[in-house]
Amino acid sequence: MVPFFVQFKCKLGMAYEVAARLVDDIENTPQVYSTSGQFDLIARFHLDALQDPGLFVTEVLQRIEGVAETHTIIGFNAFTPRHKPGA
Repeated sequence: MVPFFVQFKCKLGMAYEVAARLVDDIENTPQVYSTSGQFDLIARFHLDALQDPGLFVTEVLQRIEGVAETHTIIGFNAFTPRHKPGA
């Protein structure tokens, strides 16, 4: 699976509607968060290795009513806690 994150800038007053669509209508959306700053939302997605994240973003996510802009971040390596010597 390929993990990636997408930040969403929403049209004014549309952030909650976009979040609801992401959670309710998009199968590959395990988490959506509201954020402060330049973007309104951030969501984490997982696609199968053969699926194209760029195509998913442009053909699915950018077509959601209320989405004004997206910024995609691809994850390469997930770090997990490991045993610390002497602990």
